[in-house]
Amino acid sequence: MIVPLHPGRKGQRGFLLLEVVLALAVFSAAATGFAVAMNAMAKAALFAQSELHITRILDSALDETLSLPVLEEGTTTTPVAKTGIEMATTITILDSLENQDGAPLQEMYLITVTARWYESGEWKERSAETWRYGRMYQP
Repeated sequence: MIVPLHPGRKGQRGFLLLEVVLALAVFSAAATGFAVAMNAMAKAALFAQSELHITRILDSALDETLSLPVLEEGTTTTPVAKTGIEMATTITILDSLENQDGAPLQEMYLITVTARWYESGEWKERSAETWRYGRMYQP
């Protein structure tokens, strides 16, 4: 006696068209979700790379200004080659700065470096700042 594999389906083998359509729908939903997630990851990676690039340029400009032997008050603006970024370095003297004992600190400068660039249809700006003693690199 031969026992059929599927007692409810006599003579039917394979999948129904409805089962195939449902399987394709589930697969396409999963594939769409995966594609959206990959796109979001790519945008996040591009944003992180752009932020790192700007941060490195700001740090470099700040280090360059900090290493000057003599600081002079004023603002200088320079373009960064082949990047479309414009750097503005502002040096101002801090007159009313005191130490923890209340004694005035003389020849202290505030150095601010600002980067401006055009991206995604709008101007963007980031800055970094630090303080420095005016006679730091003088004998």
